[in-house]
Amino acid sequence: MRCQRRRSTEPSRLALERAPRSRRQSRPPAPPTLQSTAVSLPLSALKRDFLVHLAEERHASPHTVSAYGRDLDALLAFVAARADARPASRSRARDASAAAALDLYVLRAWLGELARTCKPTSVARKIASVRSFGRWLKRHGHARVNPAEQLASPKVRRELPTFLSAEDAASVVESPSSAAVHPAVALRDRALLELLYAGGLRVSEASGLDLDQLELGERTARVLGKGRKERVVPLGRAATAALAAWIAARDALAHPRTRQLDPRAVFVSTRGRRLGPRAIQLLVRRYGLEGAGRADLHPHALRHTCATHLLDGGADLRAIQEVLGHSSLSTTQRYTHVSVAHLLTVYDSAHPLAKRKRVE
Repeated sequence: MRCQRRRSTEPSRLALERAPRSRRQSRPPAPPTLQSTAVSLPLSALKRDFLVHLAEERHASPHTVSAYGRDLDALLAFVAARADARPASRSRARDASAAAALDLYVLRAWLGELARTCKPTSVARKIASVRSFGRWLKRHGHARVNPAEQLASPKVRRELPTFLSAEDAASVVESPSSAAVHPAVALRDRALLELLYAGGLRVSEASGLDLDQLELGERTARVLGKGRKERVVPLGRAATAALAAWIAARDALAHPRTRQLDPRAVFVSTRGRRLGPRAIQLLVRRYGLEGAGRADLHPHALRHTCATHLLDGGADLRAIQEVLGHSSLSTTQRYTHVSVAHLLTVYDSAHPLAKRKRVE
């Protein structure tokens, strides 16, 4: 009688060798994380080093450094809150190391939270901040990969920039002359508005302008723009005259008690200190309401107005790019738009149908 071979119930050697491989293949792939390649440091310490890098090596403006810092602080707070909600992750929350705290799933959860409370423009800016931080971590050996590179930015609808008509712009610029303020304040405000409109300066550039950057005899100003790039901005005769009148009266705004006065700043407050961006924004809003009935007027609208009126007057985009200090011409094309009146003028002079006599 032929004996039947009993099938062994013990796993074969081949099965034992294959089992671990099979189990590995069945596991879902781990999400990309900021895996540390060096000593794992807390994210808070890495964030501080990154902000120093922005300020000292990239020459970013204080406003930019502050904005990046706020974005990263919000991310770190989200990571800590998410870890605290999971008891098993509390040790990682205390560490908050790049390798343990951040991965693509966490970043997407953070963006989902932002999408419920922030505008698409704000979300896009925060994504850009985190991407830049991730690139810095990878470049300096704190991470092998940057999961933020896989984040998709929301589509941002670019609205046409707001600008004033020539009449409204003149009315806003002349408003300080009739305002019930100290004579020196009126001269200061008139000079500031003339400069914003004539030179198209950013609010941070106007705030940071120093006396030695003005060349009133040549009707120019050397402006320190984004990335600490210097450019020469031409000034109109009205702006030059307004600046000269203000500088002559500038000492009147020294501190009333200590008589201290910032020796470098072009624009100072009634206490002799450099006029900050927020003060300039409030000033423009006030005169926008008084001069043009625009309670929402902001300094950047005067920058748009400068560019639009230059374009309407025949200046080409390259010249406007130099005045505004844009590194890319495409940026100038976004910031400047052609008025309807200018379009009609060009159309009437260029299109053959527009030149034909109207049929009665």
